Amino acid sequence: MAEYNFREIEQKWQGFWKEKGTFHAEVDPNRPKFYSLDMFPYPSGAGLHVGHPLGYIASDIVSRFKMLKGFNVLHPMGYDSFGLPAEQYAIQTGQHPAITTEQNIARYTEQLKNIGFAFDWEREFRTSDPSYYKWTQWIFMQLFNSYYDLKADKALSIDSLISQFEKEGNTQVSAVCDEDTPTFSASDWAAFSEKEKQEVLLKYRLTFLAETTVNWCPALGTVLSNDEVKDGFSERGGHPVERKKMMQWSMRITAYADRLLQGLEKVDWAEPIKEMQRNWIGKSIGAEVLFQVKGSDHQIKVFTTRVDTIYGVTYLALAPESDLAAELITEDQRETAEAYIQVAKNRSERERMSDVKTISGAFTGSYAINPFNGEEIQIWVADYVLAGYGTGAVMAVPAHDERDYNFAKHFGLEIRQVIEGSMENGSFPGKGGLIINSGFISGLYMKDAMEKAIAFLEEKGIGKGKIQYRMRDAIFTRQRYWGEPLPVYFKDGLPYLIDEKDLPLVLPEVDKYLPTEDGEPPLGRAKDWTYKTADGEYPLELSTMPGWAGSSWYFFRYMDPKNDAVFADKSKTDYWGSVDLYIGGSEHATGHLLYSRFWTKFLFDLGVVSIDEPFQKMINQGMIQGRSNFVYRLKGSNTFVSHGLKDQYDTSAMHVDVNIVHNDQLNLDKFKAWRPDLADAEFILEDGKYLCGAEVEKMSKSKYNVVNPDDIIERYGADTLRLYEMFLGPLEQFKPWNTNGIDGVFKFLRKLWNLYHNGKGEFEVSDAKASKEELKTLHKTIKKMEEDMANFSFNTSVSSFMICVNELTSLKCNKREILEPLDILVSPYAPHIAEELWSLLGHAGSITEANFPEFKEEFLVESSFEYPVMINGKMRAKINLSLDLSKEAIEKEALADETIQKWLDGKTPKKIIVVPGKIVNLVI
Repeated sequence: MAEYNFREIEQKWQGFWKEKGTFHAEVDPNRPKFYSLDMFPYPSGAGLHVGHPLGYIASDIVSRFKMLKGFNVLHPMGYDSFGLPAEQYAIQTGQHPAITTEQNIARYTEQLKNIGFAFDWEREFRTSDPSYYKWTQWIFMQLFNSYYDLKADKALSIDSLISQFEKEGNTQVSAVCDEDTPTFSASDWAAFSEKEKQEVLLKYRLTFLAETTVNWCPALGTVLSNDEVKDGFSERGGHPVERKKMMQWSMRITAYADRLLQGLEKVDWAEPIKEMQRNWIGKSIGAEVLFQVKGSDHQIKVFTTRVDTIYGVTYLALAPESDLAAELITEDQRETAEAYIQVAKNRSERERMSDVKTISGAFTGSYAINPFNGEEIQIWVADYVLAGYGTGAVMAVPAHDERDYNFAKHFGLEIRQVIEGSMENGSFPGKGGLIINSGFISGLYMKDAMEKAIAFLEEKGIGKGKIQYRMRDAIFTRQRYWGEPLPVYFKDGLPYLIDEKDLPLVLPEVDKYLPTEDGEPPLGRAKDWTYKTADGEYPLELSTMPGWAGSSWYFFRYMDPKNDAVFADKSKTDYWGSVDLYIGGSEHATGHLLYSRFWTKFLFDLGVVSIDEPFQKMINQGMIQGRSNFVYRLKGSNTFVSHGLKDQYDTSAMHVDVNIVHNDQLNLDKFKAWRPDLADAEFILEDGKYLCGAEVEKMSKSKYNVVNPDDIIERYGADTLRLYEMFLGPLEQFKPWNTNGIDGVFKFLRKLWNLYHNGKGEFEVSDAKASKEELKTLHKTIKKMEEDMANFSFNTSVSSFMICVNELTSLKCNKREILEPLDILVSPYAPHIAEELWSLLGHAGSITEANFPEFKEEFLVESSFEYPVMINGKMRAKINLSLDLSKEAIEKEALADETIQKWLDGKTPKKIIVVPGKIVNLVI
């Protein structure tokens, strides 16, 4: 029997690929391109577990398949290497984050190379390298020097805006800007001081400084994104998080809201992911209404999508973060309301949105005037109102909104119906009903009532029709050390960009990675963190960019990774274009994908790239879950009872390291050596074995169910790992890792190997012509694989390979005409064994240079058919006949068959029905 030495084979071919630069891609206008990309990994200290490579294996299979189809494939890998984990480790140990990051990257790279991915490693980079973040800083500078022109529907240079200001002020400017931007004339602009001009321009710039409500974590000394906060605590470390206002840099992503929505129609993504983006952007068409506060100069601005229900407003509700809420509290309500605000504003927006059962609020003591009917209505603070949506204020119509209804019912507030319909079960949405009890809009339906109400608002100057987006401008700074420095210095308290020739602004050394004693970010510890200009020396920005900065454009850097002169060679970005296949987790469905799309559209506006959507096809792979094993300790002892016997004893379950369990059988010696307290363990066995229990859980160190791919590769080889991960189930589904099934995949590879070798272990492939059966098996597999690749159905291809090899083994096939194409088919999934067999078949180069086999339908067309022969409705025989036979010939053959003659017993059939290719039916 031939020896399949996977260790030797895999090391040999990984060395070959590296030496020959097999997967290095260059622009080639004569070939179609295919850009295959995996979501940027963050290199953690724990390294890869078997769940991580799932998407990488899928994209690698597609990449290798496309190579066989003649495509010029770009399949790169790099690292998103700035981040909080490395910084926290640095704080704990004093070791520079760059050292930790480099060690983690080296570990990741080693593991990825061991799996045999067709990555172009010559293009590898990391976001923490100054040669990379130079261009992240450059993009920031372009955003700072741009504004969004609504007439042109694109970003334009801030210089063109200044020209308009100089000629006619901003009265004719149609641009995205802050709501409190003043109106001014050309003469006003000319009279402004330098400081005043810069303050006005900040209201238009696509990246700007503004006071913003953020998630502040005092223990970590930094702002956290919503994704990093869970139930009011930091996801990392579990520290309390409070909502507070801070001066922060923001990105005006809202300027691109409508284009981000429209762009979703141009990409091939799963509908649930598109819907998540649509919901996050949250386009709403409605009106803005001003409510005057009774006895005050204050006005409350409310955005509503149902201004037609304004006569049903019975209270106003403000977000706890609202500055106005604190000002409107009267003395008799102060103690209760202020205590409520303090608690409510520190609950995360995500928590408040999802928690619909908890109803809480506080009356401010103040009243507002409904501008339509002059009624006085109470002003409340309620945590179901979000500062980040609309204006942070809600006109509550309890009769026709569920959350308003629940709040009003809880606090005993009036519920007034203004839409016709039944309200027996509480709140009645009434999407299309007739308006009632509503003054001059009574008797109208929703659309007409809204139009009339908006006309009234605009005529009286108390509001206007408006399109609103749920999405907020993206906060762009973190009070951390391990991130990209912002290329900004401050003069007279206002931000200015450093000179482009001084990029990259390199992260300085600091003595500690903690905030300063005065509460400044860690960069406040840096010596001489200043910028020299012709007129003086000024302090540089102390905050750094967020984690999403470097990952929002990395896919462009792969196209031209060594370019230090320009962002990227335009001919290269034009050639590679959009990513053709993007694979990654659905946890990035909003943040990363929105920011990447935003930056791509901005770079498109600048003319730097020729695409405005970065990812054409995207697949979210499911998670590989852990499969935990358990042993059962006899209570009060160090004796362990096998799973099948545990119900006979009083035991408690204990997680055990899955790496010392094989097919649910515990290795007793390794178990005793696993922990010192188990050295004297005793066992109650069943049939001489200790069998463990099992349960599917998330992979976690605490559950001892983390499986290291290195261990699988050492035991079975990388090709087995690759095939097995695909074999577990559909790519998009969650599935448990179960090592019990891996033996079957390993046996398949040995069986494949043996097809090419004789019984003596010698390579032996015949040049004899293949039989019809062998050709049928091969072409059935070619067809199935092509269909599966079109549907990204990798698990079913593995099954078809197994069926194919089993059929060819039964046929004792060793024909080159069959085995050479088969090797090509298998190569994207199991590239190492395929390369070795390709070499044995007499080929000098890599199998990736081969052509994918051509499917021929003719080999699947049957030449004969096994006819069921029915006698008086019961099948009595089957006869195999040529499909070319006429009805008469089929009838003749059927009547001549010995079995049929026996059943006829000398009788002549009264009727004979023949359906060619289907059935023969005799009636006697």
